[in-house]
Amino acid sequence: MINFALFGAGRIGSIHGNNVAKHPQARLVALHDPFQANADRLCGELGCEQMSPELIFASDDIQAVLICSATDTHADLIEAAVGAGKHVFCEKPIDLSLQRVQLCLDRISQSDRKTMVAFNRRFDPNFQILKDKIEAGDIGAVELVSIVSKDPAPPPVEYIKVSGGLFRDMTIHDFDMARFLLAEEVVSVNAQASCQVDTAIGEAGDVDTAVITMATASGKLAQISNSRRASFGYDQRIEVHGSEGMLVAQNVNENTVVAHTQAGVNSAKPLHFFLERYAEAYNLELNSFIRCLHGEAVEVPTMEDGLEALRLAEAALFSLQQGRMVNPSEMD
Repeated sequence: MINFALFGAGRIGSIHGNNVAKHPQARLVALHDPFQANADRLCGELGCEQMSPELIFASDDIQAVLICSATDTHADLIEAAVGAGKHVFCEKPIDLSLQRVQLCLDRISQSDRKTMVAFNRRFDPNFQILKDKIEAGDIGAVELVSIVSKDPAPPPVEYIKVSGGLFRDMTIHDFDMARFLLAEEVVSVNAQASCQVDTAIGEAGDVDTAVITMATASGKLAQISNSRRASFGYDQRIEVHGSEGMLVAQNVNENTVVAHTQAGVNSAKPLHFFLERYAEAYNLELNSFIRCLHGEAVEVPTMEDGLEALRLAEAALFSLQQGRMVNPSEMD
């Protein structure tokens, strides 16, 4: 049995906390959230104890922590947890600063504690099948990866102001998926973006619509299409073209019924938001982390994966600002 403590009792903390609570080999024993209402609510829901960070790190009864707190706390909590001998599961991003992430990785590099960045889309069952078929050689050599990721509506502008921007907050998932599917590092990034959804987002210094193209040293290509608005629901699709065929992962719809009538052929809309669309992925990613802690050889996103996804986000932002193609190594 692995005893967990949770940092952050908001929306994503509630997801992971509940998944721990229902896991047969894990137990949530403590949580900390500076927002008392959040802490009281989730403690009441899950029956765990509220503890200070100092007590969590000092407790011999807690083997692992889930870091689901505000982004600007992640790196400090990772370092403190690893220093206290805890295993760490951390939500993305590790930090909004590439230099701070690198420093964090340097500081924990000598530890034998298990660490994982929560890129949940890697664990989506449909995307995992797609990945397995690539590795099995079903479509030959990968040549082009196309990722479409659009939110049903933008988040509040107050969130936009502290999020780090579209590339660090939203596209970072797609950068990780591109690396995951290409299985090669990206050497060039070109980004174009604009503000078409909400003028307040532009006034806050961000963009809400973007297209990013990337290439690896061997010539493999990837393209990402992002928007903060999809009137029909949460749009999450991937297409991988290879030398011997193509794989497509379509949206997951509200139901599978398709009506064929004289008026046309109609189906249900995609699931509305990420909490619904990726519910199973959140469960599977935590399960994979717990399996790692029990000694199984399970591949999970590493802190280095978190660093490289953020590096691509920084490269995309720099490309947009400079109006040119950028090598991610320029971000060092």
